[in-house]
Amino acid sequence: MSAAAASDAASGPTASPVLFDEWPSAGGKRIGVATLNAPASLNGLSLAMAQLLDAQLAAWAGDAGVALVVLQGAGEKAFCAGGDLHGLYRGMRDYVAGGAGDIRNNSYAVDFFTTEYRLDYRIHTYPKPLLCWGHGIVMGGGIGLMAGAGRRVVSERSRLAFPEIGIGLYPDVAGSWLLPRVPGSAGLFLALTGAPLNAGDAIYAGLADVFVPEAQRAAVYARLGEQRWSGAAQADAQLLHDVLATFAQAAAPGPLQQHAALLQALPSDDLPALVAAIAALPGDDAWLQTAQKTLAAGSPGSARLGFALQQRAAQLSLADTFRLEYTVSLHCAAHGDFAEGIRALLIDKDKNPQWNPATLALASAAWVEPFFHAPWPAHEHPLAGLGHTTEHSA
Repeated sequence: MSAAAASDAASGPTASPVLFDEWPSAGGKRIGVATLNAPASLNGLSLAMAQLLDAQLAAWAGDAGVALVVLQGAGEKAFCAGGDLHGLYRGMRDYVAGGAGDIRNNSYAVDFFTTEYRLDYRIHTYPKPLLCWGHGIVMGGGIGLMAGAGRRVVSERSRLAFPEIGIGLYPDVAGSWLLPRVPGSAGLFLALTGAPLNAGDAIYAGLADVFVPEAQRAAVYARLGEQRWSGAAQADAQLLHDVLATFAQAAAPGPLQQHAALLQALPSDDLPALVAAIAALPGDDAWLQTAQKTLAAGSPGSARLGFALQQRAAQLSLADTFRLEYTVSLHCAAHGDFAEGIRALLIDKDKNPQWNPATLALASAAWVEPFFHAPWPAHEHPLAGLGHTTEHSA
């Protein structure tokens, strides 16, 4: 099947939430292709999708005949717009109905976050070149899938963001590790405001590598099939880099770069001061105004969590960051604003969440501490096994 035909087939009806294919290449090696196949939900990452993808990536990693993996999304609107919020909401309701208690009693959240974070870590540490085509919307769980890929393509339709403050969560999927690495200390601003990034800003922020116009995707895939892949990871990674370079174009700077000096001047070590400074940013720039409104309407607890996590994760390894986020995410699914945020946005759709705590003053440093309490010793952590492979920077 050709690259174009495979892309067309991915958008058709199918029972599988992920489609897998293998394309031949000139030298006899194969290219593994995984297509997220839930375009009606903007390819939102479900537990089933994550399980299928993790198993297939593991199989391709051990297959000497597969030299390269491509990860893409079906449909025109999104690579992946986030995680399975409806499933997590049902799990949170069941957890409360069952008497709540230990955060490990939320079985769906346990299964979802365990699988998702292991999958994301696998991508970060994948032993073969992995190309992610991040077209359209890439948010939340989509960032988790894309951020660790060896080569990350964005196009003119790409829009990346960490919008979790609006649903009572925080930038997880290693967002606590990625955002402190954004130039100009702008990672805190992105976490607090959910401000979207275009292709140029995504590259600037370190969340993408190369801009290729969407109309060139089929040509890129065809060129990949013409290469003589060796099966040597380093040489094949360079070959992938070279192929993409022949299609790459300059990406126009977006508002993150345009406002870089303004954002860098924001205080970064005091959350109330930072929130006040963002609210006081001058001018009539639409991007900044939307960011201010998102922060004002967002969960104060999420703001505190995102701030505290970036402080703690700044010196952690990627594996330790995933372990830290895992604990915090289970607490969010147990007693944070997460369920209320999903209710207001997707269930009742009243867009009027009742946050608790209701103010940043109440969402204090002391208030956030219980979210970091792990109910297991370190050696029994569900993600204790992460870190036995070589990490590479996103």
